[in-house]
Amino acid sequence: MKTFKNPILPGFYPDPSICRVGEDYYLVTSSFEYFPGVPIFHSKDLVHWQQIGHVLNRPSQLDLDGTPCSRGIYAPTIRYHDGLFYIITTFVESKTGARRNFYVTASDPAGQWSNPNWLETAVGIDPSLFFDEDGKVYYTGNRKPPSGQTHLKHNEIWLQELDLEKKELVGPTYSLWDGALKNAHAQEAPHLYKINGWYYLLIAEGGTGFTHAVTVARSKKITGPYESAKANPILTHRHLGRHYPISNIGHADIVQTQAGDWWMVCLGSRPFGGPYRNLGRESFLVPFIWENDWPVINPGKGIVEMEMPFPNLPEKKWPAKQACDSFDAPHLGMEWNFIRTPRGDYWSLQERPGHLRLKLKKETIMEEKNPAFIGRRQQHMNFLASTVMEFAPTKEEEVAGLVLLQNHQYQFRMEYTVEKDQKVIRLIKREDGSEKVLAKSALNASKLFLQVEAQGQDYHFYYGTSPEQMNVLKEKVNGAILSTDISGGFVGAYIGMYVSSNGAESDQHADFDWFEYRGIE
Repeated sequence: MKTFKNPILPGFYPDPSICRVGEDYYLVTSSFEYFPGVPIFHSKDLVHWQQIGHVLNRPSQLDLDGTPCSRGIYAPTIRYHDGLFYIITTFVESKTGARRNFYVTASDPAGQWSNPNWLETAVGIDPSLFFDEDGKVYYTGNRKPPSGQTHLKHNEIWLQELDLEKKELVGPTYSLWDGALKNAHAQEAPHLYKINGWYYLLIAEGGTGFTHAVTVARSKKITGPYESAKANPILTHRHLGRHYPISNIGHADIVQTQAGDWWMVCLGSRPFGGPYRNLGRESFLVPFIWENDWPVINPGKGIVEMEMPFPNLPEKKWPAKQACDSFDAPHLGMEWNFIRTPRGDYWSLQERPGHLRLKLKKETIMEEKNPAFIGRRQQHMNFLASTVMEFAPTKEEEVAGLVLLQNHQYQFRMEYTVEKDQKVIRLIKREDGSEKVLAKSALNASKLFLQVEAQGQDYHFYYGTSPEQMNVLKEKVNGAILSTDISGGFVGAYIGMYVSSNGAESDQHADFDWFEYRGIE
């Protein structure tokens, strides 16, 4: 029997939402404080996915200035109707401030997507759109119950009609459901479907951590009342323990194939080296069937497995992504991200062709700002990342090198700089805002090769003046601080190139000739 391996999108790709148009499938995920926002993927077989762009790739669409870590863009939903793609999502502006919802549209999912249509009266997070058979369009989201919360994080799912011509919510609001479980909390991620005469409301509850779960209710009327499935939660892994290979399964969306089969995408994590989830929340795929007009996930097992039967679809593999980016293209590859909306002319692929030039900024990666950092997701438990850099620091404030990043308070920086008129390469561990130099070596080099190798939670750092002569900077560094289990938040680990003048004036830059990232056995 042909099988596939989960996750279908490894690394920090949480909150998947999916739609089908003919024989084509499209999937989007959350992006939080990273820019461009909302990566979008295309597949023919539900297993092999190729990124075709970012939905929010213009500063006019996404202003992340001042957005704290693990805020920003939450839980997009993608839908297709009458020749147009719709993506609706939440922009969380601050730790305690507004949660604003908006949608964008495009005729081509690869872009360009419209500027945001803000729904100023839409409260809550994780919105979704539903196009009913009578032509009406509905918005669903979550909110505090109008009658008041009975316990911490008690929410309900609510509904209101959306007028696409006016681009605003109209008419009465309806309370639909506040979850399946007694004292349920963090009811969110609602998706509505109409199947065989029933309206189904699929939601997440229990929070996005270990107790995450998928629950479902149904009604003959879109406004309710909704009947909770007696089998709820229909999908969770919280009963399997914290050391099960896949944890915190939840936040799901469903799709029917052209062959008539049903599949669910959901988020989950793969803990390793203990209950640590450096890779963040990833996207998984699981089949389900219908029994008595209720969904039954992975019949006979009820869980998401690492290896599962391949969908009944023609397999379509995409060309393999090159492990090494030589920065020869006129644009950055889709795997690269900035932290927040890039401000200032601080990077270039044209000033020195064949190189990525990063110009030193005053901003640092230890602040919730837009530092001179370009990075990509860690997608493997075991990986090798390396680069070659040309950099000539003259001040102690000037640094350049590699960063392994969870957020501004939890990171490893392998940076080249000046200390007391001597050039050095050093490894700094930043944990909960406190810094410690783990290793340091004097080095005077115009060209510097940097390498990080991870074997589970053991991270090894190397440097050299040629790839044939690499020196140990520090080995067996525990990487668990790159997990949200220690750092908090909702994102996964990144690795990338970074420069800064640490608040000082500088006209320096660093040139990176190539960057290689690959998983290793």
